Amino acid sequence: MKKHRVRGAAGFTLIEILVVVLIITILAGIVGVNILHKPGEARVSAARMQLQQLKTAVQLYRAEQGRLPTQEQGLEALVTRPTREPVPQNYPDGGYLDSSKVPLDPWKHEYIYLVPGRRAEPFEIISYGGDGEPGGSGESVDLTSSDL
Repeated sequence: MKKHRVRGAAGFTLIEILVVVLIITILAGIVGVNILHKPGEARVSAARMQLQQLKTAVQLYRAEQGRLPTQEQGLEALVTRPTREPVPQNYPDGGYLDSSKVPLDPWKHEYIYLVPGRRAEPFEIISYGGDGEPGGSGESVDLTSSDL
C-alpha cells in the first residue's frame, strides 16, 4: 500500500505567510506612529520599567546577601562585586542585572539610590525625569521606586 501525501496539508502557503507579514507590518506601523507622537510618555513608561527592574534586583541582593547595598556602594553593587565594606560573601558571577553596567534612565541621567528612602522605606531609587532636577511634571516628572 502506498501512502499518499495530501497536497497543502503540511506547511503554510505563500499567500498565508504574506498575509501574516502584512498584518505584523501594519501593527508595527501603528505602534511606531503612536510612540513617535508621544516620546515623552514612552520615556516615562520606560523609566518606570527600569525602576521596577532595579528595585527587584536590590531586593534580590538583600535576600541573598542579608543586607542592602550601602549608599556608598550604590547601584553599582548590582553589576560588580563591591570592594567597600560590607563586601558580600556569595556574590553571583553575573551580578544581579542582565547588563554589565547600571543603565541610565531614558534621558541619559544616572538613577539616584538612597538608603534609607525619603519616606522611611529601606531604600529608594529615583529618576528626576527629562530635566534631571527635582520636581517637575510631564516628561520632567520625578519617578521613584517607592511609587511602584
